Amino acid sequence: MSKSKPNASVANVEKQWWHSGVQFQCQGSGKCCTSHGEYGFVFLTLEDRRRFAKFFKIPTGTFTKKYCQKTNGAYHLIEKKGQPDCLFLKGKSCSVYEARPTQCRTWPFWPEVMSPKTWKKEISSFCPGVGKGKIWTQNEIEMQIRLQEKMESDILSEARRN
Repeated sequence: MSKSKPNASVANVEKQWWHSGVQFQCQGSGKCCTSHGEYGFVFLTLEDRRRFAKFFKIPTGTFTKKYCQKTNGAYHLIEKKGQPDCLFLKGKSCSVYEARPTQCRTWPFWPEVMSPKTWKKEISSFCPGVGKGKIWTQNEIEMQIRLQEKMESDILSEARRN
């Protein structure tokens, strides 16, 4: 799960480097579907697990048992030892794109990577979509950040209940 930095909050939007927008369009490289150190787990809310279950046409409980693990009370996709790629990455493509979880839907606009240093040093270095395609407006970026923050809050709330 992402670790929000205080200066990356939507509340500080007027001070953000991205207030004029950010050019980004997924290039389908699959590089974001591979663990990059601290960005390992793909955490799942109950809504994410339900979306996956609907996609696979199975009950949510069945999806959870087959494809999820729980760490500190929080569900995430199973990671296979020695395999840094997401289990749904086939070649360079997401085999479950329509059902992908919130964490994947909000990439690369996560609170912890929206500092200029992190964006330039980490995200731009491995993500070929940076600087290409659509220019995301400040409002669109804020919405993605809020979705990610809500997902994190939902994950933490569910983990406390488990």
